[in-house]
Amino acid sequence: MKGDYLSYLKTKLDSRNYSRIEAIDNPRLHEFLADAVALCRPGTVWISTDSPEDVEYTRMMALKTGEETALEIEGHTVHFDGMEDQGRDREVTRYLVPENDRLSESLNQVGREEGLKEVRGLMEGCMEGRIMAVRFMTLGPNDSVFSIPCVECTDSFYVSHSLNLLYRLGYEEFKRLGQKAGFFSILHSCGKMDSRMVSCQPEKKRIYIDYTKDNVYSVNTQYAGNTVGLKKLALRLSICKADREGWLAEHMFLMGVKGKNGRNSYFAGAFPSACGKTSTAMLPGETIMGDDIAYFRAVEGKCMAANAESGIFGIIQNINRKDDPIIWEVLSSPNEVIFSNVLVKERKPYWMGMGIDMPGEGENFSGKWYRGKKDSRGSGINPAHKNARYAVMLNSLGNCDPELNNPQGVELSAIIYGGRDARAYVPVQQGFGWDHGIISYGASLETETTFAIIGKEGVSEINLMSIQDFVAIELGKYIKNNLDFGRKLDKPPLIFGVNYFLRDRRGEFLNGIRDKHVWLKWMEMRVHGEAGAIEIPTGLIPIYEDLVPLFKRLTGKDYARDDYAAQFTVRIPENLAKIERVERFHRQNVSDAPGILFEILGIQKKRLEEMREKYGDYVSPEKLRS
Repeated sequence: MKGDYLSYLKTKLDSRNYSRIEAIDNPRLHEFLADAVALCRPGTVWISTDSPEDVEYTRMMALKTGEETALEIEGHTVHFDGMEDQGRDREVTRYLVPENDRLSESLNQVGREEGLKEVRGLMEGCMEGRIMAVRFMTLGPNDSVFSIPCVECTDSFYVSHSLNLLYRLGYEEFKRLGQKAGFFSILHSCGKMDSRMVSCQPEKKRIYIDYTKDNVYSVNTQYAGNTVGLKKLALRLSICKADREGWLAEHMFLMGVKGKNGRNSYFAGAFPSACGKTSTAMLPGETIMGDDIAYFRAVEGKCMAANAESGIFGIIQNINRKDDPIIWEVLSSPNEVIFSNVLVKERKPYWMGMGIDMPGEGENFSGKWYRGKKDSRGSGINPAHKNARYAVMLNSLGNCDPELNNPQGVELSAIIYGGRDARAYVPVQQGFGWDHGIISYGASLETETTFAIIGKEGVSEINLMSIQDFVAIELGKYIKNNLDFGRKLDKPPLIFGVNYFLRDRRGEFLNGIRDKHVWLKWMEMRVHGEAGAIEIPTGLIPIYEDLVPLFKRLTGKDYARDDYAAQFTVRIPENLAKIERVERFHRQNVSDAPGILFEILGIQKKRLEEMREKYGDYVSPEKLRS
């Protein structure tokens, strides 16, 4: 077959589908498809174009195969993943590392030849009797400096349908680019499936990233984070590509923040899963460009940004009519929506925290469910999974930013880093500059593991820039790339750190759910020089008088000085302990950590120690007013 891939494909595809492949002049694509067909041995190969008919076909097939079921509202469907397939699986997601290469020890990896032998062995003949759907999509707007063509071969029409909602169609882009299309390729199979059309061999689940070939293998899994290859799997490849080419691929939302006289300033934000990322990007009155993956390029001294995606694969838990009116409207009216791992009763979806009573029985990810049902370990099964999701197109949202598909991107004004930090950092603070913000908020981002990751919840860990799981280069090099990127900009975006999860000594949260909107508006005012700040050792914090009118306008609350003092008191012992944890992480896990990281942390430590000597362990912001 070598060297004659089109001829081989001609023997395996009918004339209609073969003509669609022949129309794309890209020998590497032909090689990938021929290898995928020879390895997986599908009964049929279906090549999708960008036509409305093909888009509808993949949705119809998701219902016909039983991977999705229609719900009561027109356009709504539900999909279930298996009991052991409810999140990104760190343990079986590995980089394929060649003998002459190395990655940071904190990254899960396996030798390339060993890994290829294992995963290809699991995929041999895995599609016999099934349809292989071949999908062409793009990351970033089409015909743009940001765009990356992608092809995914899958035997799951749920995965194919999800691609329709989350990404831009790319068949015509492949035809236009021809041999110039430097693309990412993904090969996925559900593997063996049970009577509910759910992958049923989780012990054989493997997600392997061959970053030297821009290729991903995924088998024995359906959860979209493991199978929709353009999502976090391709992010790993994007980081490698950005490293080679001098731009940044980031795990960040993009949003427009409104200010005086209708101005719109664009912000990006990095938050680990279930830390407030989507709820920030969806704040009422603002516009959303994306909730997950952003690409940054330096263009004529400006930081230009674009959303890699065009849809949302969001956590649905706690979405309710009062707090999330825009998403609620989409999820409760005729639109194209895929729900996953919710509870279904009489063709209606239910999820945790939706603000209405849950039925006592129905169907969920465990099969037939009833209140009190337990799993094989004797633990109670929730009616809906904590990591239940929804997938929608961004343009179905009433607050979708009009610049979503602008091939030039938008100019970025600010970057936010936020995690789950119960003890140390204040709710919002501004970095002293680009380097300080990248190190003190990004490279020091500390959080607790959540239900979006398979494994133990509530474990405190450093999650560097909320991208640590996805970095396929040395972590120190990734940090250095961020620092160097700022030097390409005439006016770098301001960098902020936020912490919605600060607690008092009794363990009560000090942030209200709606407070995040106040912090965002303060940041927007800082961008335009319209709000003052107080300097503390870790950054610049708001002045009380600037927050009072914001709280009144955005939350209707009279903001008390006692609340301000509780939220913005500098907790020196906790902050010094945090620096120790961050330094220890980098010394143990980031062998090539840039020296400036320890320098900036050392200066911050000295400032904290000097403040303690002058004021004691806990310092109210009122003491620092000049």
